[in-house]
Amino acid sequence: MAACDRELTLLAEGHVELIGRIPRSSNETFLVEISSGDDTGFAIYKPEAGERPLSDFEPGLYRRERAAYLLSESLGWGFVPTTVVREEAPLGIGSLQWFIDCDYSEHYFTLYDDVPETHRDLARIALFDYVANNTDRKSGHVLRGDDGRVWGIDHGLCFSAIFKLRTVIWDFAGDPIPGALLEDIAPLAEAVPAEVAELLDGSEVTALQRRVRRLLHEPVLPVDHTGMRYPWPLV
Repeated sequence: MAACDRELTLLAEGHVELIGRIPRSSNETFLVEISSGDDTGFAIYKPEAGERPLSDFEPGLYRRERAAYLLSESLGWGFVPTTVVREEAPLGIGSLQWFIDCDYSEHYFTLYDDVPETHRDLARIALFDYVANNTDRKSGHVLRGDDGRVWGIDHGLCFSAIFKLRTVIWDFAGDPIPGALLEDIAPLAEAVPAEVAELLDGSEVTALQRRVRRLLHEPVLPVDHTGMRYPWPLV
């Protein structure tokens, strides 16, 4: 069984056991162990019941976590860890995302400064965040796995119909978008994958397509002319 198939099967069907709460999370977030027979793994569980009420996002941020994973997969970028929605979880419906083994002292700022070979992946995440309208790309939401792969996590505050981009990834602002990446996103201008669209509302889907068309018309990575589009805390 391929690794991603194994992860999907465990996340979707495995027994879920709470291990502990992730500290300093804005919403209730838990490390869980998932098991099916002799096969086990770990995941990050974000139940709807643990979400803080927000004025600009409806409850159910777990759907946006899943939508970000599906969008990354549909683009062929594969940088969002495998994510599913589970109803029969310990604290009710929420998202389960495969846990990434990594050195947590590394994050966007350290990777940009110290690991230049990650720059292509980091710039691609910057492009994704514009397309998905990510409101919360902190430095700590970029990981480098023990396998050397660059991952992006925490996508619960994405896909708003109102432009809300807030990110720490501005080092590539104004850089031309490579033609291969433009080819990847171009189909979104005509149609958003059904699995993604059904997790959003119509205005959010329309806004996503509008952002893609803007990039196709002006193929450069976004520039923050305000100097204000940063999340807090930065890491």
